[in-house]
Amino acid sequence: MLTKRLIICLDVRNRKVTKGVKFKGNIDIGDPVELGAKYSADGVDELVFYDITASAENRPCDFEMVKEIAKNVFIPFSVGGGIRNLEDMHQVLLAGAEKVSVNSLAVLHPEIISEGAKAFGNQCVVLGMDAKRVGVSEKIPSGYEIYIKGGRAATGLDAVEWAKKAESLGAGEICLNAMDTDGVRDGYELEITDKVAKAVGIPVIASGGAGKPEHIADLFCKTAADAALVASMVHFGTYTVPQIKNEMQKAGIPVRKISKVNL
Repeated sequence: MLTKRLIICLDVRNRKVTKGVKFKGNIDIGDPVELGAKYSADGVDELVFYDITASAENRPCDFEMVKEIAKNVFIPFSVGGGIRNLEDMHQVLLAGAEKVSVNSLAVLHPEIISEGAKAFGNQCVVLGMDAKRVGVSEKIPSGYEIYIKGGRAATGLDAVEWAKKAESLGAGEICLNAMDTDGVRDGYELEITDKVAKAVGIPVIASGGAGKPEHIADLFCKTAADAALVASMVHFGTYTVPQIKNEMQKAGIPVRKISKVNL
């Protein structure tokens, strides 16, 4: 059985890692480079850095920050937020990121997915999705709608249909953030996660809601997700990466072992 990945998300605002609940009430946590290096040393599988206000403020990604991260982090990481065009994707990859995440840009200009996949390979293009439960309707058959601009603007797109379209355009991975459970720490939104994961043939990362290791076990036992993204449970010191992975192993979930050096 393939190992399940544990990924830490670092939302960045004004060069500080920040965390909120349902996109509101953010609290600054620390320096993204320092935290990224710490989590890398702790044995997490991957990192995701999101500039959470870049798109809304219509400014570019902080390429210099990405370069600093790459100098201090020795595991795969992706970057999202402030990606405006193909050249920005190129610059993020040149700065040292393995993957580029597109969210608002992909909805407004879907061709960026196919252009990025053609230029850099499908494995470098991650579709970021912010999905909110709105109820089943003719327009939204899954009951979950896609929002953009940091969760500020509804799109009228059905989450499952958008995931399938993005895959057809060349996305190599999907990071699905459930807005209803974001930062709440009561568990992942299993329904939409499983719907999306079973609708596509590319890896799906579940995001939004992890508060304890049991939530991660639930995710992998009850959905087809390939990876679990966490934030609050490590940022606030509630759990460490080794503790989480140890609990995952106890639950029978195959994970990449942490070297004794990191323990």
